[in-house]
Amino acid sequence: MTTAPAFPGGSTPPPELRLVSGEGATAFGAAPSPDAELFDAYSRAVVGAVRAVGPAVVHVEVAGPATDGKPRSGGSGSGLVFTPDGFILTNSHVVHGAAQVLVTLPEGNAISASVVGDDPGTDLAVIRAHAADLPTAPLGDSSSLVVGQLVIAIGNPLGFQSTVTAGVVSALGRSLRTRSGRLVDDVIQTDAALNPGNSGGPLVASNGSVVGVNTAVIQSAQGICFAIGINTAKFVLDQLMREGRVRRSVIGVAGQTVPITRRLSRHHGLLTESGVFVTALTEKSPARDGGVRDGDIVVGFAGQPVSGIDDLHRLLTHERVGENVPVRVLRGGRILDLGVTPREAE
Repeated sequence: MTTAPAFPGGSTPPPELRLVSGEGATAFGAAPSPDAELFDAYSRAVVGAVRAVGPAVVHVEVAGPATDGKPRSGGSGSGLVFTPDGFILTNSHVVHGAAQVLVTLPEGNAISASVVGDDPGTDLAVIRAHAADLPTAPLGDSSSLVVGQLVIAIGNPLGFQSTVTAGVVSALGRSLRTRSGRLVDDVIQTDAALNPGNSGGPLVASNGSVVGVNTAVIQSAQGICFAIGINTAKFVLDQLMREGRVRRSVIGVAGQTVPITRRLSRHHGLLTESGVFVTALTEKSPARDGGVRDGDIVVGFAGQPVSGIDDLHRLLTHERVGENVPVRVLRGGRILDLGVTPREAE
């Protein structure tokens, strides 16, 4: 015999809330609402992404150079294992200058690690844990992101390991100044909550691919957090694994990726429908000396199309230092071909 649930005043539940069994029914038998179905889909997306990436997220603890014979206590952050033999992506500001590094896996195992290389210019670093057969996460494509898209942050804020928050992509193409004083371009803005300790952890799309590396928050604000795009990270980690640092040339511009109208693109025969909008030029920069101005849109560099800031970063290799490089810009609806001589990044 089934006993009806008690309701205030001993009343009998209305027919639509009587207990039933069966797939899709609520606790009291109400038909699932469209809102409930949406929430279920949202939950499945978040849970699926966490299951795919969570096992590869580690807690990173560091100790600084020894003082009086004892290692100086340092900070902590998060990291993402991207190869089974222990290579881990994290933030430069988490491990820069570290004398000792310890990573803790989600199940609690602590493993010593060493810094392979770090790049303060993008606030990215690679460390290696001395272990094998570690779980990994797939690196996605940050260029495919759209504003409003669901994203999930996984990390270890304030020491609370394997913490998950969710939000949306709030904006794309932001610029962020790192602790080294350099601007990182094409940064992802999100409202997925981040706190100290999230730095270096992954920003994950609903399909379970990593699209960014969480790096900063604005302490005086709520819901304004930033991540380095994974496409930038892939370029940087390749350099760090090969040389321990990123050797690059610079032309002294800060910019962000912007769309170009299809009409303009077709009119000028461009191979891209986006470019790099120049937001600022440093004093005595090679770009300024070569005739580039604020507001120009860079659409070509060294004979290659430039569709975004990642393209420009990839083309500004160390080999370009001292070479007069053709730069194509869009200015006031006209195409201009300029010559710029990059210098080596300090």
